[in-house]
Amino acid sequence: MKEFIEMLKKIKPNVDFENEEALVDDGILESLDIISIISEIADKYGVVIPSDEIIPDNFNSAIALYELVEDLK
Repeated sequence: MKEFIEMLKKIKPNVDFENEEALVDDGILESLDIISIISEIADKYGVVIPSDEIIPDNFNSAIALYELVEDLK
């Protein structure tokens, strides 16, 4: 998980990914951020996130996103 958080911080350094639970709902992550995250996950973990999984619930927290990646592996 620590490595995953570090990856997210490289994309959006000023965000507290360890504690934030409304990244999308509060507008912290924008569409281009999400695209960057999806691309980085594909490159780093070899996981393709299907379009039907690109929903706020899966991107509102680092934990939710990490769990999605683990489920898709």
